[in-house]
Amino acid sequence: MHSLNRHTVVVGGGVIGVCCAYFLARRGARVTVLERDEIGKGASYGNAGSIAPGHTPINKPGRVQQALKSLFDPLSPLYIAPRPDPTLARWLWKFSHACTERHLESSMRTMSPLGHASRQLFDELVEQERLDCCFRREGYYEIYLTERGLESAKKEAALITRYGFHPEVLSGDALREKEPAMNRDVLGGVFYPEAATVNPYRFVLELAKRAEQHGARFELGADVTGIRVFDGKVRGVDTRGGAVVEADSVVLATGAYSTSLIRGVGLSFPLQAAKGYHRDCEAAKGTPPLLRYACVLGENMVFCTPMDGFVRLAGTLEFSGLNHEIRRPRLEQLTNASKRYLNGLAEVAFRSEWCGLRPCMPDGLPAVGSVTKIPGLFIATGHAMLGLTLGPITGKLIAEYVLDGTPSINLAPLSPERF
Repeated sequence: MHSLNRHTVVVGGGVIGVCCAYFLARRGARVTVLERDEIGKGASYGNAGSIAPGHTPINKPGRVQQALKSLFDPLSPLYIAPRPDPTLARWLWKFSHACTERHLESSMRTMSPLGHASRQLFDELVEQERLDCCFRREGYYEIYLTERGLESAKKEAALITRYGFHPEVLSGDALREKEPAMNRDVLGGVFYPEAATVNPYRFVLELAKRAEQHGARFELGADVTGIRVFDGKVRGVDTRGGAVVEADSVVLATGAYSTSLIRGVGLSFPLQAAKGYHRDCEAAKGTPPLLRYACVLGENMVFCTPMDGFVRLAGTLEFSGLNHEIRRPRLEQLTNASKRYLNGLAEVAFRSEWCGLRPCMPDGLPAVGSVTKIPGLFIATGHAMLGLTLGPITGKLIAEYVLDGTPSINLAPLSPERF
């Protein structure tokens, strides 16, 4: 049992780091969050806002062929910018070997219990902590324009059903009865009732406030440059400018920027940043809302999420390195794709345009757990497109790791040392 007087430092103030800090502080632990910028201003800020338990990982049979095609199509939902990068080449090699039916089933066995638990935690957090974050429990609709896309969606729905979720296949007419914004080209789709939506930035800010109320401290502008290890144990972290923050445990929740810190302690960690984009759209004053319910544009991997009077268009996976360069054609593709599925998007105002970096592991699974060769070091990153979805359960399990020595759910397949 971890003494509550021992100090835990959480590095990173995005959804994963804030969830870790909240669950640690709620149990009475002494915890400090170090964030180099502002709370929730990284990938969490522009997230699609979709809570998608049961969502399959990015590694799927056929993804290798899709990736190869994307090399020549900069508008593809999955885009790999051609460049001489040995680390990316090794990552793609490992990724390709995980795009099998066997790995998909194995991943679902690991991830489904986490999805169920995290979805329940969202309900509990919003209700118990009275979080003001535009939380909606209405599920979402994944919609398709092509028979090929719809057949693939039906196959995926059948897979997800085996793991305790209840997707419902619907015709185009049935979908239009639910959501009139869908146009006549939509052939059909799948409704995911266990899903929910939230304003991700507000969720992170609200939960950070509750973590503070439980005793957590947040230090902004603290850029961690290294992990201090003496006699084989974690002793704290170094920050830019030479300051040292002493700690008995360190949790790295640094998203796409985790690699250098983790490799600094001698651990092989094949993480790549995958860029996503968003556009927030507003309808003209005096006109009906653009969209009532959240939708996923299946063939284009674009999420369309109603939030606080606007609709967020978000998506794409772009492997182009660790940068925040907005490629305008890919940003425009969010709007262009939406017009093929939905009415009312011809004349809209854009209130926000953004890109952010998702942390992706080559096997499609996050890295959550302890580093056994360095007692006191814990890692929580690599969630790809499921950082928001799995934020609460990740935070709860990391708190159990730190305070109890073992989590309540077996996370051996997610070991940060598996590579």
